[in-house]
Amino acid sequence: MRVFAVCALAVLCAACGTPPEPAPPSSTTTARAVEINPARIERSRDQLPDGYEVAGYSGSPAPITLWGFGDAAVSEPPQCGALSAPAVDPATTRGWSASGPGGIVYAVVSRAVPPETPTAVLLAECPQWTVSSGHTTGTVSGRTGPAVDAAQTVAMSTAATTVVEGGTETRSHAETFVAYLDEYVCLVAVVTDPGSPYPALEADFAAGLLTAVVSSLRG
Repeated sequence: MRVFAVCALAVLCAACGTPPEPAPPSSTTTARAVEINPARIERSRDQLPDGYEVAGYSGSPAPITLWGFGDAAVSEPPQCGALSAPAVDPATTRGWSASGPGGIVYAVVSRAVPPETPTAVLLAECPQWTVSSGHTTGTVSGRTGPAVDAAQTVAMSTAATTVVEGGTETRSHAETFVAYLDEYVCLVAVVTDPGSPYPALEADFAAGLLTAVVSSLRG
């Protein structure tokens, strides 16, 4: 009995000394993944407010491009740049863009190469980071993404400043939400002009649009 009690006490003490695992800083659900059809992304256009002009998107499927930075953009810390440029096959990109009084809206989906999601370590290292390219610099702040079934979501809020000839500064703001859907990466971004006289579309709109886009892709 004495030996049993000592062993039990040792087990309990070991358990007491084990720290709980940290919660991931992004939203993740574990429901079974379903088939993605990129062509269905067109269905999500009906989420736009009235007065928006819509066109097909044929640019780079990377948030950093939508924020106004070039291919040679530098991130600090360097590893955080992976969040702004997920590894995808550009040839598989489908999507649309829309412009209106509240800003420019982008909805894009591409096949991941290879299929992978940001690690909890990377997200923990990048709660806020900077990016620069040419005359443009910006600060990116991590946010909690919306819950999407069978997906990991990452959200970023970006404030960018461009210094043009003569020292004049132009500013832009972007709310970006990315969903990692097994073999695909879907992103929604709303880019706004802080100096615009019109009310800007808010982060809640972008988060809701991401959910609607994913639903459309899954049929």
